[in-house]
Amino acid sequence: MTAEISIGTGPSPARREVLAKRIRLLVAATITYNVIEAVVAITAGKLASSTALIGFGLDSVIEVSSAAAVAWQFSAREHAVREAREKTTLRIIAVSFLVLAAYVTVDSVRALTGTGEAERSVLGIVIAALSLAIMPFLSAAQRRAGRELGSASAVADSKQTLLCTYLSAVLLIGLVLNATLGWSWADPVAALVIAAIALKEGRDAWQGKGCCAPPAATGPLSASEGDACGCRSGCDCSK
Repeated sequence: MTAEISIGTGPSPARREVLAKRIRLLVAATITYNVIEAVVAITAGKLASSTALIGFGLDSVIEVSSAAAVAWQFSAREHAVREAREKTTLRIIAVSFLVLAAYVTVDSVRALTGTGEAERSVLGIVIAALSLAIMPFLSAAQRRAGRELGSASAVADSKQTLLCTYLSAVLLIGLVLNATLGWSWADPVAALVIAAIALKEGRDAWQGKGCCAPPAATGPLSASEGDACGCRSGCDCSK
C-alpha cells in the first residue's frame, strides 16, 4: 500500500500572480546591477591582470543569463506555462554555473604557475565591497518569493545572486591582501574558491535542489512523488 503525504494547498492564484510579479521586478533589478558590475569588474580585471576580478565579472555576465532565463520563464502570464518552463530554466542556470567554474579554474591555475601576476586594484576593491552590500538583499527577497511560489528556478537564481555575495567577500579579501601585503597569489586562490562554489551550485541547480514550498495541489502525493519542483518530503529549506 502506498503511503500518502499531506501537503498544503499552496498560494492562491491571486497570490501566485503577486509573487510572480515580485520575482520579475527582482530579476530586472538583478540584471541591471550585474550588467554594470560586469563592465566595471572585467575592465578593472584586465587593467590589473586579476584572474579573480575577471572571474567575478564573468560571473556577473553569467548571472545576467541566469536571471534572463528566469525572466523568460516568468514572462508567461499563465501559471501552467511557467511551470512547463521550469526545467529548461534550471538547466540554463546549471550550465552557467559550470561554465564559470571551468573558466575560473583554468585561469587560476595559469596564474598560479607563474604565467600572470595580479596588480593592485582599488576599483576592484570598491566594486567588490559594493556588491557585498547589495547582493544579499536581492537574493533573500527572491529566495523568499521563489520558495513561497514553489519555483525551483527562482530559488536557484537567488542562489546565483547569493553566490555573488560569497564571491564579493572572497574577492575583497584577495584584493585587499594583494594591495596591502603584495600577496599576488591570493588573487588566483580566491578565484579557485569562487570556482568551487560555482561548481557546487551548478550541480544543485541541475538536480533541481532548493525548492521547498509546494505549489497548489489538488490532492495528496504518494511517498514516491515530489511536488512540481522536484522536491521531496523532508527537504531542508534552510539550504
